[in-house]
Amino acid sequence: MIPFLKMHGLGNDFVVLDNRGGKLPALNWAKIADRHFGIGCDQVVIMETSAKADVFMRIYNADGGEVESCGNASRCVASLIHIEAPARKAVTIETLAGVIEASFAGDGNVTMDMGAPGLEWEDIPLKEKSDTLHLPIASGALRDPVAVSMGNPHMVFFVDDVSAVPLDALGPELERHPLFPKRANVGVAQVESRDRIRLRVWERGAGLTLACGTGACAALVAAFCRGLTGKKARVTLPGGTLLIEWRGEDNHVLMTGPAAISFEGKFNEKSFTV
Repeated sequence: MIPFLKMHGLGNDFVVLDNRGGKLPALNWAKIADRHFGIGCDQVVIMETSAKADVFMRIYNADGGEVESCGNASRCVASLIHIEAPARKAVTIETLAGVIEASFAGDGNVTMDMGAPGLEWEDIPLKEKSDTLHLPIASGALRDPVAVSMGNPHMVFFVDDVSAVPLDALGPELERHPLFPKRANVGVAQVESRDRIRLRVWERGAGLTLACGTGACAALVAAFCRGLTGKKARVTLPGGTLLIEWRGEDNHVLMTGPAAISFEGKFNEKSFTV
């Protein structure tokens, strides 16, 4: 039997497996993530050993595809390392997008230093040279998005009312827009004030999600670049609110929010082997 934790960050939920011992067999991640025939989650997260950080975090979307980064998952993994070593004020996590650092304020929230955003077309990456602040993309009422990389590719549309956008219908096609060779996370953002943004996200490989940490970071960066907000804002998603700050001295984006353990369990590996 293989032990697991079910965790979430503002409803963006994960099955977390600890493979720091290196004994985890090859498993079908999409089956584990299936909400009807598996455990059910947006992403399966694997903790592995790292030569560069306290832990390596491997991430598989609900469709089984591996992705580079996940902000909410990083807070969950950081909180687990903190439980193991509560005296630590900071921990580091290696991802396919690089090493990020978490710090703990003592109020149950985790602050992740997500690094500097990518704003050049090669950083996203895009298929061809484009103005990342005004992409030539439109679908339904959505048009003129901003492209941002937070270690993974995002397009952010600004709208008057996020609740009026049929993102479940538009998301699948936009995710696979040919300008994004690695597909895209699709955000629709409503700027309520200079320090408040409302956001919904269609997540690449997972669909509509209650929260997306990198999406919240991308929305703040995109909003500032368009002159719509300052460099610090509360970003409210369907599952709750994250505090996002684009720090001036090093160009890094900080994301602060909670992480929670829902339950723990065990599964028979024969049910999910490849």
